[in-house]
Amino acid sequence: MRKYTHKTHNSDDLTVLQMRPASQVMQLERLGSFHQSRLSFMRTLVRRMVAENWQISSPVFDLDEQGYGTVVYQVEAKYGTFSYVLFSHYLDPDNRNDRVIADQWDLTMALCEGTVDTEQLDFLRNNVPKQEAGRVDSRVLVLSRANRSARTFEYVVDQLAHGHQPDVDVIAEVGYLYRTTAAYGSGKLGMADWEKVWTKHRDFARPFAAEMFTCYMLRHFSMQQADHLASQRAPKSAVALHEDIKRYIGIGNSTGLGMAPFLINHPLLINQWIEMRETALATVVAASASGVDEAMLRRLDAATQRVIQHLSEIITADERQSNANLLVREELQLLHLWLQEQGAVLATNHYVWESLTQYAEQHWCIETQEVINTLLIELYPELVDGLEEYMWVDESHQVCPEMPVAELLEVIEDKYDWALAIDFSKQESIGTFWYRSAEKMEPRLGQTDIDMGMDKEMPLGIGRCVRECYDRVCDYNQARAKQNVAHFIVQNPTYSGIVGRIQTMAQSRYGDIRENLVHTDVLPIHLLRCKLSFFGVSKFDPRSRLWVRNTMFQGAPLISDFGTLLVDDWQFPIKPVLTSG
Repeated sequence: MRKYTHKTHNSDDLTVLQMRPASQVMQLERLGSFHQSRLSFMRTLVRRMVAENWQISSPVFDLDEQGYGTVVYQVEAKYGTFSYVLFSHYLDPDNRNDRVIADQWDLTMALCEGTVDTEQLDFLRNNVPKQEAGRVDSRVLVLSRANRSARTFEYVVDQLAHGHQPDVDVIAEVGYLYRTTAAYGSGKLGMADWEKVWTKHRDFARPFAAEMFTCYMLRHFSMQQADHLASQRAPKSAVALHEDIKRYIGIGNSTGLGMAPFLINHPLLINQWIEMRETALATVVAASASGVDEAMLRRLDAATQRVIQHLSEIITADERQSNANLLVREELQLLHLWLQEQGAVLATNHYVWESLTQYAEQHWCIETQEVINTLLIELYPELVDGLEEYMWVDESHQVCPEMPVAELLEVIEDKYDWALAIDFSKQESIGTFWYRSAEKMEPRLGQTDIDMGMDKEMPLGIGRCVRECYDRVCDYNQARAKQNVAHFIVQNPTYSGIVGRIQTMAQSRYGDIRENLVHTDVLPIHLLRCKLSFFGVSKFDPRSRLWVRNTMFQGAPLISDFGTLLVDDWQFPIKPVLTSG
């Protein structure tokens, strides 16, 4: 496990950072209010590609007049060569389905190591379009698929064919031309496992970097295909998509319960992500100890106004999210006025950001607080960007057999007081169970004692597991005082997993998510929002408490921007205003 010492980055100031406590940070509602930050995987990937000037060409671009065929992109990254292989297919509109159970798509893709020869290309052509029904080998890093947006793709192509740029307002209603429906990696279906990717391919040796790159290249192709189709339809009148519109176009994504178990099954990794984000926040708050200049305040004010506009451009039918966006906009408007009025005074004060974050915690909603925290992190790239190298740990839970049982009880009472505070004798506290649907191949929520499948329950209710373990250990300790964990597990082997988790997570700073995930009113969408924020998505549009639409890479630089001194400022994308020509 990589260790990080929580000191400020100023070599002249080794003050230990004041980190927010786990009792505050690990509340599910707060985790579900996180937004993209400089440490999000899309942001770190794009910075790397731009700074290292990755060279991406298309030795094979074989599309017919309908846009169907094969494309191979060759990627020359800093440390290696890769191939992004894409197959474009005709898809009957009646068969278009974004669910995991779909078996046909508009596009299927594979990210491969090295170059692809004719034999391998034929192999991929026979397997990649089948996705789960096919098989690939360890030369493949990621397997993915995508569908067109019925609302925007044809509109954009038609406008370009007639010599017009598409209306930005129409683009904004959806935000993408294609949406990805899955991106598989880490050894699935015969692909390279994470150990191989991490040790052999330094360009993608960060969590989900290869998967994010696959989605980035899908974005690139979607706009190339639109230009291609427009020129095929009307060679004399067609125009290419404006670069400002291209930067505004992202990739669509819908995320449901399938993502939720990951956060529960990888607690050390999630702890690490959150710890690095909190380290970044604590670092920038500490950096204002000597005051901030007026230019910094103007940057924060400009960013605040940008978020207000960004939120106003989100179209969602979800009443809760719509009301939340409105409230955040109103509270950020108060921040804007405060910065305008107090700028000169604030610039002479010490601990400016500490005062601001404390005021926000006392007066504004959680989502506004986390937007402000994200904006503060954005102001100090030189202090926080280095933390991107610490976003991975080995997910290994170890039992400490020599620990006295009495000490284990103390650990649970100290680190899992939140779980012990839940009254699991109440029906609503155990009103939900998680299971995997054999028909839909996805996790589902069932109502306890009502829905079928309780015998197949997934062990995601960590709070309840801790409570049961604690009660059993208490009984054991009363009967066999002064024995250790090894003796307890010999007598109670089914508890070895939760004991190992408790002992391991007790050594982490933030530990497990503090939520009863089997409560009748649990909101899994907060789990989804948390993970998606670390991916780097934007424009959350909940469709229920169980799944959310979002947009990837909207506002991000294009391949043509690689190698430039482009500023990494595409957080909270807003509609572009096109210049003449």
